[in-house]
Amino acid sequence: MSDIDALQQRLTAAMDRIATGLGGLDAAGADDTAALQAALDDEKVVNAQLTERVRRLSERQDNAEANAKAATAAAETRMSELDLELQRLRKANEQLRESNAALRAANEDGVGEPHLINKSMMAELEGLRAARAADVAEASSIIGALTPLLDQLEAPEEEDADA
Repeated sequence: MSDIDALQQRLTAAMDRIATGLGGLDAAGADDTAALQAALDDEKVVNAQLTERVRRLSERQDNAEANAKAATAAAETRMSELDLELQRLRKANEQLRESNAALRAANEDGVGEPHLINKSMMAELEGLRAARAADVAEASSIIGALTPLLDQLEAPEEEDADA
C-alpha cells in the first residue's frame, strides 16, 4: 500500500506541476494573443490607408489622363484648322503672285495700267503679311501644344530630385 500512496503523491505532485505550467501558458498565451491581435489591427489600419491612397492616386491618374486626352484633342483640332487656313492662304498667295506676274507682263507690253499694278503689289504685300502672321500663329500653336508635354516631362524629374 505504501507504494500506492507514494505513487499517488507523485501523481498529485505531477498534476500540480502540470496545472501550474498550464496556468503560466494561459497567461503568456493571452499576452501573445493580445499583442498579435493589436499588430493585426494595426496592419488592417495601414492596409486600409494604403488602399485609400491607391484609390486616390488612381482617380488622380484617371483625371490627368482624361485632361491630357482632352488637351490633345483640342490641340489636334487647332492644328487641323490652322493647317486648313495655311493651305488656303498659300493657295491665295500663289494665285496672287501669278496675277502680279501677268500684270507685269502686260505692263511691259504697254497694255497694263500702273495703278492696277500698284494695287496688285499692295495686295501681294498684304498676302505676304498674312502668310507671315499665319506662320507665327502656327509656331505659337506648336509651342502651345508642346509646352504641356515638356512640363509633364520636367515634373517627374523634379519629383525625383525632391525625393
